[in-house]
Amino acid sequence: MNPVLRNHADRIIAASLRAVLPDEAVRRALKDFRPAGGRTLLVSAGKAAWQMARAAAETLGAVDSGVVVTKYGHVMGEIPGVRCYEAGHPVPDEHGFAATEKALELVRELTAEDTVLFLLSGGGSALFERPLVPGAELQAVTKQLLASGADIVEINTVRKRLSAVKGGRFALACAPAQVFSIVLSDILGDPLDMIASGPACPDASTCAQALSAAKKYDLKLSGEAWALLNRETPKQLSNVTARITGSVRELCAAAAKACGALGYEPVLLTDQLCCEAREAGSFLASVLKTHAGTGRRLAFLAGGEPVVHLTGSGQGGRNQELALAAAPGIAGISGAAVFSVGSDGTDGPTPAAGGYVDGETLEALRAKGLDVSAVLRENDAYHALEAVGGLLVTGPTGTNVNDVAVALLDAERG
Repeated sequence: MNPVLRNHADRIIAASLRAVLPDEAVRRALKDFRPAGGRTLLVSAGKAAWQMARAAAETLGAVDSGVVVTKYGHVMGEIPGVRCYEAGHPVPDEHGFAATEKALELVRELTAEDTVLFLLSGGGSALFERPLVPGAELQAVTKQLLASGADIVEINTVRKRLSAVKGGRFALACAPAQVFSIVLSDILGDPLDMIASGPACPDASTCAQALSAAKKYDLKLSGEAWALLNRETPKQLSNVTARITGSVRELCAAAAKACGALGYEPVLLTDQLCCEAREAGSFLASVLKTHAGTGRRLAFLAGGEPVVHLTGSGQGGRNQELALAAAPGIAGISGAAVFSVGSDGTDGPTPAAGGYVDGETLEALRAKGLDVSAVLRENDAYHALEAVGGLLVTGPTGTNVNDVAVALLDAERG
């Protein structure tokens, strides 16, 4: 492993994540917050839920009561007046169902004088859930969708119709109280109704689209679930004000700034990356090969959310697959590195945030008896990268604004 490039990768990641923490974004959005005069209740859901709730509580001074639902390991302490719960992600579990029920109990029988401050971030689709089908079936459907290669819009279009809180239904449960929603975007293009499946947003998707996605990916559904896909979601809501704060664009801008500070010339390739993770990795390696030998120090950036088709039973995540897939293409280029990281600090069902490879990684893998193609077929990037020191571990970050991949080319070390 090239120690200088690895150090640069770690520094770029740290600086990028600091720049997109939700604290300042929440405080900025709260400048427009005008409680109606009655009670102020806080509900926060998603991977960044605890961080957002703490920032809101500190800014407002206090809330009358509140509920936080976030991923296991993401509650970092007590928030006065707020009950914090941890639950399963990316597959919902009974803890999430129970915590969501607590949130629904909190907003029952409100008046028009009350206000619900609803803080939402990526991961909310799994974490904030009251299923309209048996929990075990919802878990099975979620696993099918995640393994299918469906994009997040297709996934959430289906999930909305199997839920009592998604697709605007949580806002309906809060009525006649006003809902002020602050949303940390983790979906390309920031479609408000799709972020965490839009619990407080009119749903722009249709039953026809949900049915089409279910058929496209050959989902195994019960008759009850098929019937729910034909039940339309709320198309108008009169009690919601929403503010989107934070997105992958800001993450890419922060990464570019960090690359520049280290002497690289940053080139933003896209902030709309949505292809297969391993294809993205191969492409970034090809970009580095094209520019190797030019004498320049370059950093190519791609932000977004690539997808993974599960073909094996290994352990990994899309960022780890992206990085590992780049290893063969940059093999032997000592000044080249590719790394990719999820801004939430957790890549798939692993403790890693992403992966790092450089020109020495392929040889190191072969020395361990590991073949990249075989590892990718088994979707076991986590263990392969672990074997060669290629895991990126940040711990939970408190934010969630998609992923960023960076391809570094250091001519001075090539």
